[in-house]
Formats: sequence, C-alpha cells, structure tokens
Amino acid sequence: MQMEDLPAIARIEPTIFPYPWTLGNFRDSLNSGYSCWVFEQNSQIMGYAVLMMVLDEAHLLNISVALPWQGKGYGRALLQHMMEIGRRHGGANMFLEVRPSNTAAIALYESQGFNEMAIRRGYYPAANGREDAVLMGAAL
Repeated sequence: MQMEDLPAIARIEPTIFPYPWTLGNFRDSLNSGYSCWVFEQNSQIMGYAVLMMVLDEAHLLNISVALPWQGKGYGRALLQHMMEIGRRHGGANMFLEVRPSNTAAIALYESQGFNEMAIRRGYYPAANGREDAVLMGAAL
C-alpha cells in the first residue's frame, strides 16, 4: 500500500462497512510503519490489509475485499499473505477483532486456524449504540 492508493481505498471502505476506517486511519497506519498491503489486478485495488507488529505479536487491524470480489477466495489469499508477513516479522501469534454478526469472516478465520479467545464488550460502533467484538487468535 502506498499513499497514492489511499483515495481508492477510501472509496471502497464505506461500501463494505457501516463504520469505515477514514482516509486518516490508513494514512496514519502507513506513517506509523505498519505493514500495509493492497491486493490488485490490472491496477485495480480488490482488497487491502493492515498489520501492526508488537514484539512477537501480529495484530491484523483491517482486512477488506471490495464487494465485487468477495466470495472468490481473495480474502483467504489476503489473510494467508498477512499471516506469512507476520511470520516473516517474527510473529508467534496473530490476533484480530471481528464483529459477531460477521459470520462469513469468522468462518474464514476459523478455517485458517483462528480460535475465539475473548469478547471485547462495546468495541464497535453500531446503529443501536455499540457492538461487541470477538477477539480471535492463531499461532503463526
């Protein structure tokens, strides 16, 4: 991911999530040195991910596939890539949060070895206040 990718990512993000990351969130991630990646074909961004390393822990902050490309295995490929990046950076484990209502994402994470570790109460903004997050983790 490069700064010039951010406008396209900022157009995709609100089509996927009701409470999307902002352009500033992505810019801050790049400026902070997080491992930020795009998945593209013919110069079209199909997906993207942001990984933060803290010691030997990889924290997947964002992983997204644009709506036209969902359900085609690109999310799985992107997740596997991010797990490999975490390993290359010395990560022993990867962690992520996911909305309990996002059953497709949970199924994907479980298929890649992630397990539920805890519930983070009121983690996400939601139409009726706040929604919990499922904290998931996997050994790398």
